[in-house]
Amino acid sequence: MRKYLQIVDRHRASKGTRLANYLIDLVAFYIIFFILLTLLMIISPAYREWVANSSGIVQRLMGIISYILFTFFVEAVTGGRSLGKLITGTRVIMTDGQKPSIGNYFLRNIIRGVILIDQLSFLSENGFHDSWSNTRVIMIKDYEAERQLKSDINSIGTKEII
Repeated sequence: MRKYLQIVDRHRASKGTRLANYLIDLVAFYIIFFILLTLLMIISPAYREWVANSSGIVQRLMGIISYILFTFFVEAVTGGRSLGKLITGTRVIMTDGQKPSIGNYFLRNIIRGVILIDQLSFLSENGFHDSWSNTRVIMIKDYEAERQLKSDINSIGTKEII
């Protein structure tokens, strides 16, 4: 069982911030997805033919899988900061305050992609992808400021070596 820190919950991102993160990330995904698909269709006639002949369900599954992989890759490479999180000053961390592992990022994004209603998770306290992966989206500045304050308080009375 993972340790749970109240400081993490005190600095969770608001619902409005979470919605902004989602919308910014979704727009970024569609822009990149459209550019890559366009390039693939120009470069590969076989791919163009496959897209033209594939069913709507296959195309939607391809979009969902692409979205899962995109969000996973961005969060894993940036340490929990997608474009939306970068703009809003938020980050993904574990409930114990640690940095998530690659597996945690993967689990978060698989759940987000597979459970389609999870896209509306900003309406509740935590989405399935946060609850099941033991992660939270926090306001970085507020969280770091409180951690620094606690560290400063804990160091009062200790000798400084000059």
